[in-house]
Amino acid sequence: MQKPDRDHPKLGLVLGAGAAKGWAHIGVLQALEQHGIKPDIVCGCSSGALVGASYVTGHLNTLAELVEILTWRRVLGYLDFTWSGGGLIKGRSIVKFFENNLEDIAIENASPVFGAVAADLHSGRETWFTRGSIIDAVRASIALPGLLTPLRMRDRWLVDGSLVNPIPVSLCRALGADIIIGVSLNGDLVSHPQRGLLEEIPAPMLQTAQSSWLRWRTRRPDHEAQAGSRVNNAGSDRLTYAGVIGQSLLVTQDFISRIRLAADPVDILIAPAVSHIGIMDFHKGGETIEAGRRATLDAMAMILAAVRK
Repeated sequence: MQKPDRDHPKLGLVLGAGAAKGWAHIGVLQALEQHGIKPDIVCGCSSGALVGASYVTGHLNTLAELVEILTWRRVLGYLDFTWSGGGLIKGRSIVKFFENNLEDIAIENASPVFGAVAADLHSGRETWFTRGSIIDAVRASIALPGLLTPLRMRDRWLVDGSLVNPIPVSLCRALGADIIIGVSLNGDLVSHPQRGLLEEIPAPMLQTAQSSWLRWRTRRPDHEAQAGSRVNNAGSDRLTYAGVIGQSLLVTQDFISRIRLAADPVDILIAPAVSHIGIMDFHKGGETIEAGRRATLDAMAMILAAVRK
């Protein structure tokens, strides 16, 4: 792990988990760059780890260009479906995508300093990546349980870090950050006071945004699909695989995020408006990036004040 340099206060940026919502992180980084703000440390979880890795390797613009032209058919091309291995998607094509569009550097050589978080499937322990292959770190951090197969590494199965630390402030602080900007993709939940765990969750969050390609992949017979569309809109008992996985992850991430942020708060929390983006809506990159950019610009006065201070 890199030893923190205390010669001057370090600015840390923490990019939270959120699957396809994570494209919002691209807009956050672009807006910061436009205002001359360069973090000294970037940490990420899940899709936050992916976007963070593209930034520290100098390929953020490349990723942004690819995301802007993604269609759901192109997304399908990257998904090698399987019925074994602990997930619906093997992930080999995704790794190939990383290799073609990201530079696989040693994390300890990254500039800015980089860190990613994953979870040990069996022990539940948090795993920090601060050394080794940056692509391996990203692949482990994005392994959504039930969707992407876990990554085997050193006799352990690693899965998405959102199970233990969706917004890894603790990792960023351990790497030497003094001022921390956090980006929450569950901001509709995390950033508002709540009397109870589910009492004040906005209605749109309870009606999980479903990904078009996954609806196609898991579609039912026409008569069931028509009935299902009526029931889903009413919040009924007819559920889809994508809906259950997506909403379960949202509730889990929200609960863990609030606990961890209460114990280790950030200086500024950016919460892009992405509640309408489904967990696998990777083809909605343009609007998701824009949501991240707008949220960052809205918080820019606070960000600049914190940086100057």
